[in-house]
Amino acid sequence: MTVRPFTSHAAVHAGVARVTLAGELDLDTAFHVRDNVAACLAEQPTEIRLDLTGVSFCDCSGMNALLAARSCALRAGVGLRVEGIGTQLARLLSLIGADGVLTGRASSATAVPAPCAAEADTRRPEVAMAVVDAPTRSLPA
Repeated sequence: MTVRPFTSHAAVHAGVARVTLAGELDLDTAFHVRDNVAACLAEQPTEIRLDLTGVSFCDCSGMNALLAARSCALRAGVGLRVEGIGTQLARLLSLIGADGVLTGRASSATAVPAPCAAEADTRRPEVAMAVVDAPTRSLPA
């Protein structure tokens, strides 16, 4: 198995911010999501697009960072669209009952955005990230 280094890139053009992530989105790299989204929000875009096409793996820290990014965008009144969700991330979203939260599909429950965690540091476990309330459900046996 070849492990590719994590990369992230953010750019704002004509009011649309694009954050491109590639590699493993985990405890060591999740802070890049927060940093890039915060930098984009400082430019006051009308929309943020997260391109996850190159993300090969996402753990719960990465998922938390993605949900916190959504919350920050919502609080700023900026639309957030996630593109390129792979099968592993789609399964993780489904398992936690949040498959419609990042994909934009209709959800049976409406989530209230948590406070923006732009200042939280995901590299330090003592600093908590904001979590979006997701509906709970029973997992198949």
